[in-house]
Amino acid sequence: MASIQLKVSGMTCSHCRGKVETALQQVAGVYSVFVDLDDGSAEVDFDANAVTPEVLVGAVKSAGYDALPVS
Repeated sequence: MASIQLKVSGMTCSHCRGKVETALQQVAGVYSVFVDLDDGSAEVDFDANAVTPEVLVGAVKSAGYDALPVS
């Protein structure tokens, strides 16, 4: 299992947080997601053999928000 933290921009309310959370949870290979609205971040546990960080960023972007991996 791998873990990544994403910096998510554009979230302004709990509805936004829910959209990001749902988008990430729907990616095959994702085990768990925690989105922090106040921090503008998302912590994702996933199967590194099934999904890449780029796919996770893409899922957030497809939900209408911007995301970058935090190094």
